[in-house]
Amino acid sequence: MNIATTRGTTSRAMSLPNILTYGRIAAIPVVVGCIYAQSIMDYPLWLRWVAVAIFIGAAVTDYLDGYYARIWNQQSAFGRMLDPIADKLLVASCLLMLAADGIIHGWSLWAAIVILCREILVSGLREYLAALRVSVPVTKLAKWKTTVQLVAIGFLLAGPAGDEVVPVVSLIGLGLLWASAILTMYTGYDYFRAGIHHLIKEDEG
Repeated sequence: MNIATTRGTTSRAMSLPNILTYGRIAAIPVVVGCIYAQSIMDYPLWLRWVAVAIFIGAAVTDYLDGYYARIWNQQSAFGRMLDPIADKLLVASCLLMLAADGIIHGWSLWAAIVILCREILVSGLREYLAALRVSVPVTKLAKWKTTVQLVAIGFLLAGPAGDEVVPVVSLIGLGLLWASAILTMYTGYDYFRAGIHHLIKEDEG
């Protein structure tokens, strides 16, 4: 690899959209740490508001990194690879912490399980389809699923701190989590159907 190519690769890796994605990943241990400290170690409730604020900032970067990549023509293979990984790490970490916290409990655990299983399914399908050089575009419904999912997690992170302000914050979060799970199953089926279609074509070929 020559010097010009190396500099170009480094420049794309350190573009603003990718830096925003790095920030989303860096936010994960802070959010999880705040909820762990408040729930498991019995620290003050205000830590949950810190977690919510950081989570909202991380969620906003999910929109901004794609927006700036498009308008500034800074889209890269590295960014396309890292962006969905950052999303899945953020969502999975928060769901697991909220389950340990007890905010997600009982039947609502099934909603979280559906969401996590779908993410694993889609990741596996994307890896398989990438080997076939097949790209599966993100649908508008999938984007709505992500939005509902992030809003649900935001409400659940607030949890008891939010319930002190508005008593139904946790219930709203759980309701949105189920709505997200339903959308997750539908969009996951779309990805699965596309994967099976290409798998059958590959076997026949």
